[in-house]
Amino acid sequence: MPAAILSYECRRPTTPRYAQASIGRVRLSVRCLVPLSRAAASSSWRWVIALAVLAAGAAIVFALRRIPQPLEYHQFADRRAFFGEPNFFDVLSNVPFAIVGIAGLVVVFRRHSDAIFVSPWERWSYAVLFVGVTLTAFGSAYYHLSPDNDRLVWDRLPMTIGFMGLLTAIIAERVSPGAARVLLAPLLVVGWASVFYWHWTEQHGAGDLRLYGLVQFGSLAAIGLLLLLYPARYPGTSYLVVGMIAYAAAKVFESGDRVIFNALGAVSGHTLKHLAAAGAVACIVAMLHAREVTPAALR
Repeated sequence: MPAAILSYECRRPTTPRYAQASIGRVRLSVRCLVPLSRAAASSSWRWVIALAVLAAGAAIVFALRRIPQPLEYHQFADRRAFFGEPNFFDVLSNVPFAIVGIAGLVVVFRRHSDAIFVSPWERWSYAVLFVGVTLTAFGSAYYHLSPDNDRLVWDRLPMTIGFMGLLTAIIAERVSPGAARVLLAPLLVVGWASVFYWHWTEQHGAGDLRLYGLVQFGSLAAIGLLLLLYPARYPGTSYLVVGMIAYAAAKVFESGDRVIFNALGAVSGHTLKHLAAAGAVACIVAMLHAREVTPAALR
């Protein structure tokens, strides 16, 4: 009788686990019920924590009074015109969005991109992010040519596409590709609805930015929460962290638009906001580009 060779193997927690034993030429498979149940329980508790925190945040936001769009928001500090174009630098500074958005799409759909994504829903979620960023270049430039509430709609709509694309990508990578498949379309609808709802309320004299604010800042808070609760499947979390810091800096630049322009003269806070936000997206592009695979991994 040949010598018995016993081997044990458990697959990834996202699939049923098996213990595989080989005795001679006979191969047996037995489910690893205990490890799987523990993984499922751990995942369930993470979901409970994430949903509880996000629900509490949403409740706090909607407990606030409605938030109208201040008309002075459209009065940007740098109104200089060049080559006949008003607000030239706030318009021109949208070009980096197009650059990083297209670069992201190239990385996502490059040859052998299947090898760096466990699920196609990861790829498609990132594709939605980069489509939103690319469209933001055009929507924001259109808005800044003549800023008002009507044009602001076309600035904010593609931004919600980007926010929801990134959130879904993180869900696909850290939680479950199946969850991303279910959530992508509804999250996009919620994002679009937040902009249309805000604009509709403005037209009826009762402007309300709460839902849009929840979409923008709530999605970023959710991403940060998922980074804390769920382990990374891929290397590169530091890129995401740096990207989120860059976006936080963009919001600081935005709030200090006139102060920065008065201090520097050559550039305004809002122009720097565009550059910092594009830099945040560039961090994500760099993260995906760094997922280079070796020829051995492609076999």
